[in-house]
Amino acid sequence: MKWKYIVTAVTAIAVLALSGCSAVRHPDTVSYVLEAEPSRLDPAMTTTLPENNTELQLFEGLTRLDEQDMPQPALAKSWEISPDGKTYTFHLRDGIRWSDGTAITAQDIEYSWKRVMNPEVASENAYMMFPIDKAEAYFNKKASAHEVGVTALDDQTLQVRLQNPTAYFLNLTANHCYYAVPRKIVEANPDTWASDAETMICSGPFKITRWIHSSQIDMVKNDAYWDADAVKLSHMEFPISDSQATRLTLVESNQANMTVEPPPSDQTRLEKMGLYRIAPYLGAYYYVFNVQAKPFDDVRVRRAFALAIQRQNLIHYIVRGQKQAAYAWVPPGIVDEVTGTDFRADGGNCITEDVPQAQQLLKEAGYDGDHPLPEVTVLFNTNEMHKAVAEAMQAMWKQNLGVEVHLMNQESKVFMASRAKGDYQIARASWIADYIDPMSFMEVFSDEENDAQYHNDAYNELIKKAKETNDEIQRLQYLHDAEKILFDDCVIIPIYYTTQPYVAQSYIKGYHWSPLGIVDFKRAYIE
Repeated sequence: MKWKYIVTAVTAIAVLALSGCSAVRHPDTVSYVLEAEPSRLDPAMTTTLPENNTELQLFEGLTRLDEQDMPQPALAKSWEISPDGKTYTFHLRDGIRWSDGTAITAQDIEYSWKRVMNPEVASENAYMMFPIDKAEAYFNKKASAHEVGVTALDDQTLQVRLQNPTAYFLNLTANHCYYAVPRKIVEANPDTWASDAETMICSGPFKITRWIHSSQIDMVKNDAYWDADAVKLSHMEFPISDSQATRLTLVESNQANMTVEPPPSDQTRLEKMGLYRIAPYLGAYYYVFNVQAKPFDDVRVRRAFALAIQRQNLIHYIVRGQKQAAYAWVPPGIVDEVTGTDFRADGGNCITEDVPQAQQLLKEAGYDGDHPLPEVTVLFNTNEMHKAVAEAMQAMWKQNLGVEVHLMNQESKVFMASRAKGDYQIARASWIADYIDPMSFMEVFSDEENDAQYHNDAYNELIKKAKETNDEIQRLQYLHDAEKILFDDCVIIPIYYTTQPYVAQSYIKGYHWSPLGIVDFKRAYIE
């Protein structure tokens, strides 16, 4: 009881500290508690959801995803696509302005995109630009910026030349790394412009007014925004706390309106209070094999481990959050605009649960009571949920295969380095789509440097064909065929498809959660 009192007191102090930093509360203000301090708000450089959620309110791309998660005209009012699908000509809106009143031009877009590709900038998001002709070559210092297929023809016309037809390119132009950034501000303050409210000018529904680091970010409606009439809120607040308990307390006490990832153990209580919500989230939680490491260099052993787990109890008792058991790689929820069908529904399941077959495969690989497997270790990054899942997997492999599996946790940066180097046998992993298309998942294992150490020429050829064809039906078939190869080779064990649990007061309306994990408050209001 004494420890509980101390925790509660500390949480209360943190809540008071956060709430105390707020300016005068306005009746049309939404307060969303960020789970981490943004390192900066430079769309070219950021990679985390707290950063990307904040940037979505401040910046705009040529397109913006609507409530059906389809790209709609934003800074661009229209575009034409050449018959071969390789050239896009975008026409910017008349009179679009930065929050300081200066014009947004096609030259700003060209500068912003080429900045992401610039090898001197070294953006982790550069790969998102690689569908553009010569973008990858420029990033690898094999071409000049002038050769890249992005050209401002005049102040209001941007022409983009792609390396191959890219069915999802308009989705990409809504991604944060495709946002326009103000060249004069970036070049005048290259190290600080995106971390100081005083030097930031914006192009989105809101503009930043104050940033108290590690405490709160404040915004007001951007009256210079091209669609300002659609923005109902006059203010937004983003308190910051890396404590789940503090974030939840802020919402429960009505000092904030919304936050993500409430503890799974609080789900039932929060549901009774009417605060618990689930948003779609286009991602997969899975285990990945190092296919070069013994004993998992034998596909029979990989299949045995993959077939010997049961997902439903793990989800029901540990993971919760209305997660869906995964029996394939690409999640449901990706509906093709041409065919009108869901990729996962068309492809069906790629793996089953079959303990007897798993046991038989292990015997065929030469392992039994007299010939045990060499030591097997599962690697995961330090996190209570990852630990709980690993312990459940460990127990299932012990019960169903009679195999002793060891667990090892590492701090996240060390963990990611271990995976990248292939310094593991089995590792926890997750992947969230960068854009709404099956290719966002399928190209993960076509990279020669993927952390499964997996290389299959047939798989790579199918991904290449899918990228090159302008026939959408054929493109999808190539991707289905590639996914089958991935499971024939048993590179991963899919466990569940992700969701985004969050808590929100019921009077907040009009916001939209994208399955990419970001929430748009452009049309939000308080009822």
